Amino acid sequence: MFNIAAKRIIKEIKEVINGDQVEDAALKLELVNDNWMDLRGEFKGPPDTPYEGGAFKLEIKVPETYPFNPPKVRFMTNVWHPNVSSVTGAICLDILKDQWAAALTLRTVMLSIQSLLAAAEPNDPQDAVVATQYKENPELFAKTAKHWTNIYAGGPNHVWEFNRKVEVLIDMGIEEHKARVALSTNDWDIEKATEHLFS
Repeated sequence: MFNIAAKRIIKEIKEVINGDQVEDAALKLELVNDNWMDLRGEFKGPPDTPYEGGAFKLEIKVPETYPFNPPKVRFMTNVWHPNVSSVTGAICLDILKDQWAAALTLRTVMLSIQSLLAAAEPNDPQDAVVATQYKENPELFAKTAKHWTNIYAGGPNHVWEFNRKVEVLIDMGIEEHKARVALSTNDWDIEKATEHLFS
């Protein structure tokens, strides 16, 4: 079984390396420590989304039963998105679960995750807090997602006031990422975020 998986993975890495998306660095795929079962993926945030300009890294664990079972994929880059856990990076995407087919490839998986960033499914969320903000306050959701893209994925910074609010909580002794999560999940209300952190 392992030989089938290894041969297939070699072929798929070449497919990504030689594909059109590599030229503009939209997709990257590489081995970790020369291990065929442990890969790192990277893609650019889709244009005309809050993720534009960011570079998003994925951890890809390929089972020995690949391609008959899907890879386990999670974001290594923190992402503010209804279908991605803001805590663990877990991704809610049907082809990574019950809609997997052996004909799918790692390239397809990465392109599907990239597309998911552009077309959220808030009614089937991985992160309920983000999904609620997405549905009830889309403008604030977009600003928060842009902010996270800037901070964690190297995207352009458009949301200066959020940085100032994070600094206020850091000055209270809160670790930066915890401060950002508390503010993001409490609609950037410093009072609510502080209550959340100290309750």
